[in-house]
Amino acid sequence: MPHRAFVRLLACAGLLALTACTGNTAAPPSGTTGQGGAKVANDEPGEKVVIGFSAPAADHGWMAAITNAAKAEAARYSDVELRLVEGTNDVNLQISQVETFINDKVDAIVLLPFDGAALTPVALKAMKAGIPVINVDREFDSPFAARSTVLGDNYGMGVSAGTYICERLKGKADAVVAEIAGIDSLPLTQDRSKGFADALRECGLKVANRVAAEFTVESGEKAAANLLQAAPRLDAVWNHDDDQGVGVTAAVKNAGRSEFFLVGGAGSANVMREIKADNGLHKATVVYPSTQGADGIRLARLAVQGKSLGDLVEVEIPRQIELYAPVVTKDNVDRYLPAAFES
Repeated sequence: MPHRAFVRLLACAGLLALTACTGNTAAPPSGTTGQGGAKVANDEPGEKVVIGFSAPAADHGWMAAITNAAKAEAARYSDVELRLVEGTNDVNLQISQVETFINDKVDAIVLLPFDGAALTPVALKAMKAGIPVINVDREFDSPFAARSTVLGDNYGMGVSAGTYICERLKGKADAVVAEIAGIDSLPLTQDRSKGFADALRECGLKVANRVAAEFTVESGEKAAANLLQAAPRLDAVWNHDDDQGVGVTAAVKNAGRSEFFLVGGAGSANVMREIKADNGLHKATVVYPSTQGADGIRLARLAVQGKSLGDLVEVEIPRQIELYAPVVTKDNVDRYLPAAFES
């Protein structure tokens, strides 16, 4: 693994650990643990916080899980009022939603933009109006557009997938590796593909065949069908997204192919159950946490109330948090399955 990728993964692991605690002190108060959703010092009611939340349409399992987790997190706090707008893939409508939040003078905005670049100007407007914006998953173009950003590690996700495939194909120099990406225009997809290629290069492999889908079942089936037609032999396939993977699996079944193994992406429950049963082509998936919306709600509340993350000496919330991208196999699937989303 390249040194840069290794250092980055270590840093992400540390940051993930930090997001688990929100107490003001290193040790939680008597009778609390500060872990796994238990009450900690910062959970005590404070000033009321009105949070506006906007995300793309919940047209696949991961996105639905993002929104549901945000709603559940907000419901934990008596001092949080969540103003949730309908998810949309219409950039202009999402901009209008944020404009409404600004006009309503909400205390904070948690925003997972359909397109980070397109939503940057309105996020800047909110910040200039004194409303802290928590950017989730898809980054804005300007560092001034958000108070804090919660990200999955897209580059690390590719590194994890590529490293796992290298380990399974060790010694097979002529192995044919394919990739089914998500929406190619998104920086997150580009980062995943770069990490994947970098990891494969470390063991002398490369992406021989690549197609792109759109994070949906239908697009996954179409992209996979095209891939299978173009590649008469495959040894391993990484699919970026387990939601589109439902379509990928259908295409593989329709083609009657079984000579390769699949590595998924995002970490859906249906893929993890297949991995656990060890009765299908999926041998692993790489987690892309669907907790990011919930983390955004928590950070927004802390920012407005002037609190910080409990295990940090710093008195403010971090500028950016990048979550780890672990590989789930049959050896560790029981640890991750309870938190997985349904595709």
